This record gives sequence, C-alpha cells and structure tokens, in this order.
Amino acid sequence: MCRKIREPSPPSSLEGNKPGFPKKILANKLEDKHLCNICLKILRRPFQAQCGHRFCSYCFNKAVSSGPQKCSACIKEDIFEEPTSILKQGCAFPDNAAKREVEALEAVCINEECSWTGTIKEYEANHEGKCDFRILPCPSCKELLRANELERHNERECPERTLNCKYCKEPFHFKNIKAHDEICPKYPMICEGCAKKKIPREKYVDHIKLCTKFRTPCRFHVVGCDMTVGNLTFSPSITLHIHFGSTNVFLESAVGAALELQLHSEKTKVAELSRRCQELELKVSTFENIVCVLNREMERSATTMEAYNRQHRLDQDKIEILNNKVRQLERTVGLRDLSIVEMEAKMREMSAATYDGVFVWKISDFSKKRQDAVAGRAPAMFSPAFYTSKYGYKMCLRIYLNGDGTGRGTHLSLFFVVMRGHSDALLKWPFNQKVTLMLLDQNNREHIIDAFRPDISSSSFQRPVSDMNIASGCPLFCPLSKLDTKNSYIRDDTIFIKAIVDLTGL
Repeated sequence: MCRKIREPSPPSSLEGNKPGFPKKILANKLEDKHLCNICLKILRRPFQAQCGHRFCSYCFNKAVSSGPQKCSACIKEDIFEEPTSILKQGCAFPDNAAKREVEALEAVCINEECSWTGTIKEYEANHEGKCDFRILPCPSCKELLRANELERHNERECPERTLNCKYCKEPFHFKNIKAHDEICPKYPMICEGCAKKKIPREKYVDHIKLCTKFRTPCRFHVVGCDMTVGNLTFSPSITLHIHFGSTNVFLESAVGAALELQLHSEKTKVAELSRRCQELELKVSTFENIVCVLNREMERSATTMEAYNRQHRLDQDKIEILNNKVRQLERTVGLRDLSIVEMEAKMREMSAATYDGVFVWKISDFSKKRQDAVAGRAPAMFSPAFYTSKYGYKMCLRIYLNGDGTGRGTHLSLFFVVMRGHSDALLKWPFNQKVTLMLLDQNNREHIIDAFRPDISSSSFQRPVSDMNIASGCPLFCPLSKLDTKNSYIRDDTIFIKAIVDLTGL
C-alpha cells in the first residue's frame, strides 16, 4: 500500500491549527474562490485580508508570525499596491460568509473504499481523522495500514511487536526471538553427558561441574592429548592423569615447555599490539591536525557564506524595489500612451472638423468596410464631428453600409446625429435647422440627395445629456443595387458623403 499518512484532524473548524482541506474531498466542481491563496487547498476557517484575498486562519497566522508579508496573490495578479497588499497581524478578519459557503459544500471521503458522503462541516466534525479506512503507520515497524487493520497487525503480524519470554518473562521484540533464546537465563538446556532435560541455562555450568557423565577435553590438549575425561578429582601435586582404556603420562618438563612456548607467543602478540597502538596514535594525531585545519576552513567558509547570504538578501530587496518601480513606470507609460491616443484622436477630429455647417465625409476602402457591415463585424460607422460655427451646434453622421431597420440588406442608411458640445448652454433648443444629406456623384452629374427638417418633439433633437443623441435620418437613403452596378459614386474604392445644415436664423 502506498498512501499519504494523515494525522488526526480537529473536531471543529473553530480550531485554526491546520491548513486547508484536500481538494479531493469535494464532490462537485472546485471553484477558485474556495481556495486558500497560501496552501492552495480548500479554505478552513477562512480569513479575508484587506486586499480582498482569502486565507486559512492557520496559513495566515503562520505567514505573518515572522512579520508583515507581501500578498503573493496580489503579486501574481499584478495588482500589488502598498499598504493594501501587505499582510500583517490585525489586517484580516474572519470571513463568516465564506466559511458558511465552504462548510455547505458537498464532500466525500478521500480514503479508498470508504463510501461516506456529507458536507465539509460534517466531514470535519464527524469523519476527518476517524475514518476506518484512513491509512496510518504502525508505531513500531512503520508499515502503512488501514486504521481498522492496525490492532490485528500489532497483535499478530508486526515484526517489531513486543513479546514476553515464556521462560524468564522478560520482554523482547519478535524479530529478536532467536537472539533472546541464546541468552535467556531460564532457557531449558540438555546435558550432553547424562541427557537430563530442562536445565535452566543459569544452572547449566553448575550441573556439568558435578555431572560424572559429562566429558571435557584433557587439560593437556595444548601439548597433544586428544582424549576427553570425566569429572575426576586429583591432588594438585599429581602431574599426570589416567584415561579409561589407556594411560598417558606427561612429565612436568613437557608442560613447562608448552607453557614457555605459549608465554613466548603471548609476548610476541603484546609487542605487535604495542607497535600497532603507536601507529594508531600517530595516525590519530595526524587526523586531529587535519580536522583542526578543516574546522578553521569551515568557520571561514561559514563566515563568507553568511556575508554572501546577507548581500544576496539585500540584492533581492533591491530587485523587488526596482521591479515595483518598473511596474509603476509601466502603468504610468500605459496611461500616457492612452492619453496620447486620446489626444491624437482629438487632433484628427479637430483637423477634420468644419465650422460652417457644411461637411464632406470621405470613406475609403469601401469594399472591405461594406463586407464587414454585411458580416456584422462593423455594421455602422461614425464620421468626425462638424459644427454650425465655432461656438455652434456639434454634429456628426452615422452610416450603415448594409442598411439599418427597414433598409437592412437593401439600402445604404444615412443618419444625422446631434452631439453634446462645449457651448450647448448658449444655444437654442431643440435643434430646428434643415438638414440636407448627399451621396456625391464623382462626375458631378447626379447626386443622391435627401433632406429633412427636425421633429422638435423628438428626443433626437433635444439638448444632449450624453455624448450624442439617438441618430435620425434616412434608413432608405440609397438602394444598394445602385452601388453594385457600374456607377460614378464609387471611384478608387472611395465614396463621398456631404451634409449641409441650413444656418438660417442662427
């Protein structure tokens, strides 16, 4: 079995001493809003920081225990901003709404073969750390087992389980049973002489000393005797012994020679040991000198490494500061680029504007723009603004190259739009000037013309309250069939629209 070992869980989410729940316990699809931004697991007792990100109570407190920290989620989303994105004690609050939402999520047990289901709240209170199918290590041999198998394993299978010897009653590990039998003082022995059984090991030596049938090698075996003898008692002054079946006599001189030979051998061994001890002492002294030098080098290396680490931390802080400045500059440049684009648009609008109520609108790339209108990518186009005078009404045109409303797909639709201007407070409202719209014949023969006078009750001609009023004009301005055949309205893929505002009465 290869499972991840799980520790017992607290009975309630009110205890904030653990990181989040594992993602696998969710029965339904996981949503990012339910994840802790530190441990990346499902929120347990969620806290919300002032930057808006959520964390487990345990994860947040652990993160800020060593001092204020930068919110990694703000950095990742590129929305880091001081001091909002700085995590510190007292800057977060328990998010009870998120806690209720998380605890209500459907959950399943992550342990194989366990069929438990319920909510995360029920999982934490009644099942987490209590499941019979959870995987735990045996305290003795560390083998991974299910919780419901652990008791049987400890009693019958564990090689590290403790048993009590049936002879001496002392405890020992099961794997050491043979070794214990070799040293157990109460282990039953059998005498090789008299065949008596169940002699405790601690009494065995005393038994063979007295046993008349137990035979041992002759004490003169060192000088050549290969006989065994029983336990017979002789006077210390007698220098020979008798064997049943044959008699061997050994003189004291033979024993003395043997002893001299053994003494010489022992002296040689002692001298050899003395020489080896001197060599070892010399080697130890050399090793001690080497270790001393290495210790000094290690101390110097540790000092140098600490200096490098301090410099590295300082460099990292500088890099972070520079990165923040770069991001701020990028945002500033972006805003300036946007301002430049807006200013360029205004410049184009001002360069194209007229101030006498007459405006000619040149539309190039007519074929491509017509295709975009048919495909619905850009059904309508607005012209630059024009004015009746420098401080007069502000207006523009709106054209549908594939038609609009009743003219969709059959006509080119052209509309007039009243826009909000800087001098609207000085003008007469509603707008009531006659408007003439024209599609110019580029041979100056037959222009397509339509004109109208505004309906003063229409909201299209009241004083604008937004950037522009609702367009009003001619949905059936020009049949598209006229433009699809050979004509003089389109030349070099360009058309010209002209608007004339009657200035009478202004």
